[in-house]
Amino acid sequence: MARTIAKDYEQKRAHILKSAARVFAEQGYDRASMSVLAKECGISKANIYHYYDSKDALLYDVLDTYLKALRDRICDLDLSALNAKAQLSLVVREILLAYQGADDEHRVQSNGMRALPEEQQQVLRGYQRDLVNRVSEVVAASAEGVFDDDPVRLRETTMSVFGMLNWYYMWQHSADSEARERYAELTTDLILGGVRGLK
Repeated sequence: MARTIAKDYEQKRAHILKSAARVFAEQGYDRASMSVLAKECGISKANIYHYYDSKDALLYDVLDTYLKALRDRICDLDLSALNAKAQLSLVVREILLAYQGADDEHRVQSNGMRALPEEQQQVLRGYQRDLVNRVSEVVAASAEGVFDDDPVRLRETTMSVFGMLNWYYMWQHSADSEARERYAELTTDLILGGVRGLK
């Protein structure tokens, strides 16, 4: 007879993912063990195997859950009724808000992805690529034709946007939502002012 899934399965799974992200971020993927992960989650080693059959599977689910949610949050935004500046401001703000409380996942993304098989890395890079493409579209729309014949410069500008956002994550990770929204407006003004200077 197949084992039934507990009613709180998804809640426990989310707790395991959050706890595992913290362990992977603090100890590194290589040094973390399933015993340590189970202890951090407050469950037995046998119980953690009910959710994940290996440390690799747990690492992948941490990153897959985080990056897919980030990608969907940004790519699913309805920007159709907004002008170019408002579109850029909203996208930047939502990325900063998505980073809030996700410091461990962000660090694991930066340091742990290479521990996964190439096939899984490709899936995760696909989420990242979708996110970058979405931001690139919004940056291009705000630039009023500046990048029409210069995709390299558009790519460099887009990655500079992520550079500013990742700087904020690194140095202001404890900032509240209000501070993040304020920085989003500053970033938007810096991007628009800089892009106009490229004409």
